[in-house]
Amino acid sequence: MELAIDMMGMADHVDHMVLFSGDGDFRRLVEAVQRKGVRVTVISSTKTSPPMIADELRRQADNFIELSDLDGDFGRPSQANLNHDGHHSHDSSGPKDGQD
Repeated sequence: MELAIDMMGMADHVDHMVLFSGDGDFRRLVEAVQRKGVRVTVISSTKTSPPMIADELRRQADNFIELSDLDGDFGRPSQANLNHDGHHSHDSSGPKDGQD
């Protein structure tokens, strides 16, 4: 309920909203903010079984982004990209911060 109130309140002040949900109950909310001229992108997943997004919400959205497509940008690094201390491996060929 709070999400719906917040989105409707912000709709007069933004051009684009991003909803991280696949719940079909949000379809009418998306439609309502679209009527106020706001574009809505929904981020969820169709690749799970069962899909984590309601088909009617996906169709209502202006844009749909598959959550797994963002894994490289926001996901945890794979074990191959971590050193033995559990930290990111870095290319040591270039200068370090503050060193030229």
